[in-house]
Amino acid sequence: MAKKALILGLVAAAIAVMSWWWWRGGAAFALDVNPDRNVLLVTIDTLRADSLGSYGGRALTPNLDGLAARGARFTFAHSHAVVTLPSHASILSGRYPYEHGVRDNTGYRLRPSEATAATILKAQGFATGAFIGGFPLDHRFGLAIGFDVYDDKLSQATTSGDDSDRERRADAVVASALDWIGRQSGKWFAWTHVYDPHVTYQPPPEWAARFPSDPYLGEVSWTDFALGPLFDRLAAQPRPTLVIVTGDHGEGLGDHGELTHSLFAYESTLHVPLIVTEIAGSKPRAPSPRPSGVVIDTEVRHVDVLPTILDLIGADVASNATPAKTARPGSSLRPIIAAGRGDDRPSYFEAMTATVTRGWAPLRGVIVGRDKFIDLPIAELYDLAADPKETRNLVASRPDRGQVMMNALKGFDVAAPGRPQAETPDTIERLRSLGYIGGAVAPVREKYTEDDDPKRLIEIEQSMTRAAEAFQHGRLPEAIELYQKVIARRPDTEDAYRALALVFWRAGRPRDTIATLELALKNNVTQSEVRIKLGQYLVESGQSAKAIALLEHTAGDDPDALIALGNAYQIAGRSADAIRTFKHLLAVDPKNGLAYENIGVTQLQGRDYAAAETSLRRALDLDPNLPGAYTALGVVLASTGRKSEAIDAWTRAVKLDDTSLDALFNLTVNLAAAGRRDEARAYAERYLKIAPLGTREQDIAIIRRVLDGR
Repeated sequence: MAKKALILGLVAAAIAVMSWWWWRGGAAFALDVNPDRNVLLVTIDTLRADSLGSYGGRALTPNLDGLAARGARFTFAHSHAVVTLPSHASILSGRYPYEHGVRDNTGYRLRPSEATAATILKAQGFATGAFIGGFPLDHRFGLAIGFDVYDDKLSQATTSGDDSDRERRADAVVASALDWIGRQSGKWFAWTHVYDPHVTYQPPPEWAARFPSDPYLGEVSWTDFALGPLFDRLAAQPRPTLVIVTGDHGEGLGDHGELTHSLFAYESTLHVPLIVTEIAGSKPRAPSPRPSGVVIDTEVRHVDVLPTILDLIGADVASNATPAKTARPGSSLRPIIAAGRGDDRPSYFEAMTATVTRGWAPLRGVIVGRDKFIDLPIAELYDLAADPKETRNLVASRPDRGQVMMNALKGFDVAAPGRPQAETPDTIERLRSLGYIGGAVAPVREKYTEDDDPKRLIEIEQSMTRAAEAFQHGRLPEAIELYQKVIARRPDTEDAYRALALVFWRAGRPRDTIATLELALKNNVTQSEVRIKLGQYLVESGQSAKAIALLEHTAGDDPDALIALGNAYQIAGRSADAIRTFKHLLAVDPKNGLAYENIGVTQLQGRDYAAAETSLRRALDLDPNLPGAYTALGVVLASTGRKSEAIDAWTRAVKLDDTSLDALFNLTVNLAAAGRRDEARAYAERYLKIAPLGTREQDIAIIRRVLDGR
């Protein structure tokens, strides 16, 4: 009862606090052009429209509902993509994915030449700041252009755990935004992105208690609560603030068999909330009627957001053109808000993740009025007015309408997406930890059949999800069985081989690890990462000569392949070849910190401590988040009589990566030798918990002796 009372008190307080920043009066909400206003864009990741209270949902969302009650709430708004990066690229640029070129979370970048809300508003005299809650929007992906401040420092998260460098809580994002807003004297544009409703659903305890059987709604409710102080602060601003809130996409939650998002584009993942309002500032003005909110059922789209912003700040019409001087596809929502309705706006959408990573059929579609067409080998047509849950495919019963919709889709660019670029291992692993496939690049295909349709392959996606969950919770035999069934069903599922190999490795079965990846190559799974991973496991298994034979003629300029090949040379004792390979990588990428790290490790093996320290410190200058560089630097420091500094370096390595076995081992042994046995014990226990079975037996014996006090 105490917890329940606390929750109700928090909600009541949120409602009470937000109530005072609304206007006074009673006319219907409308917006006029005003160049002297701030602009706040809030994007909430993975937000289903039907979760919000104002949209009929069960989440506790008084702050967002309050915005809707005094602004414009659009009931039929849609994203153009169902993953984070492409969707935000469309919101900020006002362009479709095939126009701005970002088709998935991995392997794509927004072009530096792309005009965005930030570049345009900066040119209009606005200070520009972005405050990011999740790694898929890290500055490396290109969305930082035009922002004076792009705060994507996820290490500032207020929660601890393995995801601390992948996401941060909404309250931490809001605190950063408020700090920046508080330091602005002129007009500003702030984009605040909160990531909390994204899987995994782990709301703070008070919100988890409120929704014990539906943690997703707990996350949504918590996010609304965390955003409250941001909206409250706007009333104290010296000028009014245009506020636009939307989701980047929704969440499957089991609809049509999809647990999360990225595979399908049904309404559960494509339909998003969109709220447009204004919060008056503190500057005295003549009393005006308190506006009542308007609810608009017209189809609107994410590509309409940027034109709306530009219209409402009175930006030049030319500002709404692309670098090629072609008009953006969207248009301002101001006339629709004023009239309460408007003409239909056909909307293009796509889901390309499984296409570029697994080779499944590309999903594209179009919404015209309340009709929705999905172009796949098994085409789909839905009447969303009569069938909002998309349970009745009308393609067979309404072939003429299906053809009309297909022709409408052909009015957009339906060419194959561009090939994704290679990603760094760090980028790939961070995105995979958030549930995205990522990393691999599927071979280009000219034709897709019904066997390639995601609807036919949803069981594979479900099995992959269950297998990952089993692995995460230590149920290794279950994970192995599930991955093997996926491979038997669809032998070209590259990520299943990689995942199965990792499970075998963690189970202490290196032979099965290697055999799994060799099977992938035998089955013509030719993605470079399979070969690279196989090379890495061969090196770890003491088969460096075999790894060299696998990689030395195929590495080319691939950074990951060059690192794996250099490591193989290193372990084989071919130091000159190792350094030559890492220098090749530096010729390709002069700022590659990992290359300097590996040069330093090679020099350390040769006991050239001075050269090794120089290389390792250069690596950390380029990238201060390299745990391996700190681990090797610790060895250099310990070997040259600087034990205290060495312990600091290894501690830093473990802080960056608590699975770093070498750093954990060195900390255990050296802390024990320094008489700091309690600290040593904590690292020793962590080491034994994560060390793969059947490996490092000599080191494990030493660790056990430390634990036994010997």
